[in-house]
Amino acid sequence: MMQPTQGMLPNAPLFPPRASEMAQDIDLLFFFSLGVLVFFSTLIAVLIFYFMTRYHRRSPGQVGKEPQGNTLLLEAAWIIVPLCIALTMFTWGARIYFAAARPPSDARQFYVIGKQWMWKIEHPSGKREINELHVPRGVPIKLKLTSEDVIHSFFIPAMRVKTDVIPGKYTSMWFNADTVGTYHLFCTQYCGAEHSRMVGRVVVMEPTEYELWIGGKTGSGLVEGASTGEDLFVAKACNTCHRPDTTARAPMLWGLFGKTVHLQDGSTATVDETYIRESILNPAAKIVAGYQPIMPTFRGQLSEEEIIQLIRFVQSLKAPAPGTVNTAPAPNNAAPSPVGDFRGSEAPAGTIAPAAPGEPPPEPIPAAKPKDRLEMPAPGKGRDEGKR
Repeated sequence: MMQPTQGMLPNAPLFPPRASEMAQDIDLLFFFSLGVLVFFSTLIAVLIFYFMTRYHRRSPGQVGKEPQGNTLLLEAAWIIVPLCIALTMFTWGARIYFAAARPPSDARQFYVIGKQWMWKIEHPSGKREINELHVPRGVPIKLKLTSEDVIHSFFIPAMRVKTDVIPGKYTSMWFNADTVGTYHLFCTQYCGAEHSRMVGRVVVMEPTEYELWIGGKTGSGLVEGASTGEDLFVAKACNTCHRPDTTARAPMLWGLFGKTVHLQDGSTATVDETYIRESILNPAAKIVAGYQPIMPTFRGQLSEEEIIQLIRFVQSLKAPAPGTVNTAPAPNNAAPSPVGDFRGSEAPAGTIAPAAPGEPPPEPIPAAKPKDRLEMPAPGKGRDEGKR
């Protein structure tokens, strides 16, 4: 395996190795700013000692003289030169900031959950790791991060990326690893007694090796056996209201992710990860126009991993093509819903859909009676009477 690219001082802990495309730009800006600081600090200190020696008072009664000549050029120089240097650093830093804040559209999205005192990471394929992040080299990686308890901070020194991980909301960061190797992962926000142990590692692999690793049944740090978003969608009976037909009592979710919805108060909201999370935990916060606030809260019933699974599932629901019936695959080994599933538009015969608050329960849907089907005799009746 290749060794990571070393920084300017390989043996100095203040200069970690560079392993991403953006790391070199950040290092150049850092050393430029440091050089400007050292140069002007030295210049000012030398001038202070020079003027203190050259122009010190020779006798107790000596009085200073006003400078002679035009000083406009000197005054303009000490204003314009620092201004140009400051604007150069600002423009340079702004360019790097905008590049760091805008991940490419083709970036692979990973989910990261911080918890005292570990990092739980989920790959786009659904595989999960604890305190390890395996990524392919040369592929943009976008991390969507949240916390289950307190504020954490996700820091990968070799990639020169860091962001706070805040409970109750999602933050994001991205990088593009360009060197194969293993790198440190830290939490840089004090988060409790075991904060110093909240560490991990980032393993950068060749794309072919990563595909083989992610496709394997086992691997270092992998966690298996968690429920999928599709299973949770049915298990929590979300499909009884979020249906792909006109009988739905809640917004249709197919093709909704990324769209703008109109709310009852006249405002609008974009359906993203934060909006879906808030709708699950606090459904009354933003009610879509035309619907009643009948959805119960799932606060305390779902973990952050399960919320992410539901978000992934909603994100995967694509809008049907015009003139086609909206269908979705049935979940494997999922418990049947009280009212059919999210694929169809009708409930099974003989079942009762749950009523909205304040409404009487609806009548059972009668089962169809085909003409060519024989009616079985009722209990207690004879065989001949049943045939009639």
